[in-house]
Amino acid sequence: MRVFPRPVVVVSECITFAPVRYDGQIISSEVVEKLKPHVDFIPICPEVSIGLGVPREPVRIVLVNGERRLIQPATRADFTEKMRAFSDSFLDSLKEVDGFILKHGSPSSGLRNVKVYGSTQQSAPIGKGPGFFGEAVLQKFPGLAIEDEGRLINHRIRAHFLTKLFALASFRAAAKTGQISSLIRFHSESKYLLTAYSQKELGYMGKIVANQEGKPARELFEEYKRHLTLALAKTPSTGSYANVLLKIMGYFSSGLSKEEKAFFIGHVEKYRAGQLPLSALLGILKAWIIRFKQDYLSAQTVLEPYPEALTELDYTLSYNVGDYWK
Repeated sequence: MRVFPRPVVVVSECITFAPVRYDGQIISSEVVEKLKPHVDFIPICPEVSIGLGVPREPVRIVLVNGERRLIQPATRADFTEKMRAFSDSFLDSLKEVDGFILKHGSPSSGLRNVKVYGSTQQSAPIGKGPGFFGEAVLQKFPGLAIEDEGRLINHRIRAHFLTKLFALASFRAAAKTGQISSLIRFHSESKYLLTAYSQKELGYMGKIVANQEGKPARELFEEYKRHLTLALAKTPSTGSYANVLLKIMGYFSSGLSKEEKAFFIGHVEKYRAGQLPLSALLGILKAWIIRFKQDYLSAQTVLEPYPEALTELDYTLSYNVGDYWK
């Protein structure tokens, strides 16, 4: 069983941690609850942090003379500069961070699709965009695992977020050692995961690890991280993952019966069609790794990209929920 470093994740405090939402409510999230034993969370509520109480009159994003402003309609108070100053100060203070889970739709923390209004009185929004704190997060940490709790209900988005989060935490742990051998081990163990994500970036990273120019470890880690974040920028297609699954099956091909091969290939096609979670296929491959004593494969992170306990979310949450890709 793989040993995982604990990712550091900034989370909106109203999501399971404290009733600090504008209406004094606390937001439930099974994903955040399941992550608590495996993650070091940093809960934060930007609106409370700039002096707004609980409960409070809601704020909204209002377009004023073509500029987005954070305004409290009930009082007409403008909190734009306070929020910007807090966002910069807080984010600059983070020494280690691997990801963010922020409140969907929040005018402060929302990452996308936050309503923008034409005035403090207007009831219908005139557009959408990120919240002020959320926008600052995306600008300062574009390569990290960043999502809102609403989109994490979708299984593909959730799996990508978790895979990216734990991959970045593992890379950060390797970089902390300052040893090239740690980078080589990370790259070797991530081969099939990175094959699924981006063969192009995998090729670049292979050249970096080869280090034919004899560069120092710090420079190698910095170069590698740039390509790693590019590789993990988008979730791979089910077809890309399916090809990796079949490549791994090839290690056991000579020892499998025709029936076993047909069974696995049939399940790969069900996964490709969205009828099975990836974890179901990985379970079969892990059983074969034990059976055929494939030590090299047993260390591959693609087989367990995040803690096994989190795969339960594939079954407890709805498998296909909404079009969250927009």
